[in-house]
This record gives sequence, C-alpha cells and structure tokens, in this order.
Amino acid sequence: MKAATSNVPRLLELYRNEVAPQLIETFKYKNVMQVPKVTKVSVNVGLKEAKDDAKILEQIVIEIGMITGQKPVITKAKKSIANFKSREGYPVGVKVTLRGKRMYEFLDRLFNIAMPRIRDFRGFSDQSFDDRGNYSLGIQEQSIFPEVEFDKIKLMKGMDVTIVTSAVNREEGKRLLELLGLPFRKKQALAPERQLSE
Repeated sequence: MKAATSNVPRLLELYRNEVAPQLIETFKYKNVMQVPKVTKVSVNVGLKEAKDDAKILEQIVIEIGMITGQKPVITKAKKSIANFKSREGYPVGVKVTLRGKRMYEFLDRLFNIAMPRIRDFRGFSDQSFDDRGNYSLGIQEQSIFPEVEFDKIKLMKGMDVTIVTSAVNREEGKRLLELLGLPFRKKQALAPERQLSE
C-alpha cells in the first residue's frame, strides 16, 4: 500500500525545512521560539455597493469564500454616516481571518499562482510594513485568483490583505515573507556618477 500523502501545506513545509533555518542563521536566534512566523492573514473587501444590491454582496461572499477556503463574515456599519449614505447595521464589506493550514494554503496560492497573473507585475513595495513586521498589500481585482470564474463576476472588487507575523521589526518581517515567496519590487540601481578627472 502507498503511504498516505502528507496533509501539511507545501508552504508550511518550506517554512520548517528552509525558511526557519535561514532566519536562524541570518538573525542568530538563540531559541527556536524567537524565529518569526506568520500568525494570521486577514482579507478585507469594502463593499459600499452592498446597500443597494444584495446580489452583489451574495456574489462577493461566494467569491471570497472560494479564494480563501473559508466563509467570510459580513462587516456592518457601526454608525450612520449621511455623506456616505450609510446607516448603522448596513453591510459595508466582507472579511476573512485565516490561521493554520488554510492560511498557508491561501498564501501559497497568492504568492505562486495569483500574483504572477497581475498584469505588468513587478513586485510589491517593501514600504508597507508596520514597526512590528506586519505587512499589508492591496489587490485591485479578484479575477487574478483562478478559483473565480471571470464570466460570473458581477463587480470587479479590490481587497486588502494583511499578513500578521510574530517578527519584532520590519527587517525580520520582510526577510520572513521574502523567503516564503512574497515578491518585493526590486530597487532600480542608480547609474554610477561619471568620475571627472581634472
């Protein structure tokens, strides 16, 4: 009989076997518990259109569920804002918080399948870290995920993805995500100034 295939997500295996040892070598951690890791991923979609069309909300809930592998929570307005025609309790978006296996599977698909499908993609800015090594990025449309059928999309929507890590600073957080496969934009090398000899 064949041995049962491992249920450990590919990205988690990469973290354990390659990423963590490289982080230990780079930052000289004395204790394994110091090695930074991803603790959760939040996916948020703002949806002001939901108050006028329940079908759009329903469709976005389905699409974000397919993309993340988890049923989203509908976020509601906490107070009424006349300028935005928003009333307390109205749906204003959807949100998913991923941990564990689903989190690693989502990041793997995001880094290796969805991001390469972004037109003219040259990587994400490394300026979107907070001081604790957490990273936020914006995705302009859900169609980059192959789980979503393009001809069934009712409304192109962007989403905010926040990757929360246990890093203690930006440098650690960036190296962790870099090794996991998040493509950062390469800085353009400046042409060396011509040396003028008198």
